[in-house]
Amino acid sequence: MSNILIVDDEPNILLSLEFLFKKEGYKVFIARDGEEAMTLIQESVPELVILDIMMPKVDGYEVCKYLKQRHKGVKVIFLTAKSKTQEIQKGLDLGADLYLTKPFSTKELVSKVKSLMS
Repeated sequence: MSNILIVDDEPNILLSLEFLFKKEGYKVFIARDGEEAMTLIQESVPELVILDIMMPKVDGYEVCKYLKQRHKGVKVIFLTAKSKTQEIQKGLDLGADLYLTKPFSTKELVSKVKSLMS
């Protein structure tokens, strides 16, 4: 079973994505900010991280940088409201495998996750 870590400071997004991916058969962990995410990653490295950028304490860019320095094989999907070209480029430059903007299609997200995990 594949492990997914979902990191977002928006409770509704956390709940809906946790439900969605559990229903798809994934083992799901959640974190409400980047600091919590980095603690969870130290305890158990996920195969994929779905990551918001704008969060309290530590932002998604820092979490991605941290992940890619220590665990190169972990897939990262940025799921964020930041949609400017330079923000997208920064995310991809840090090693994100995919950059999706909010609002998003859950169907598309599930499909992208499945293709990244296969």
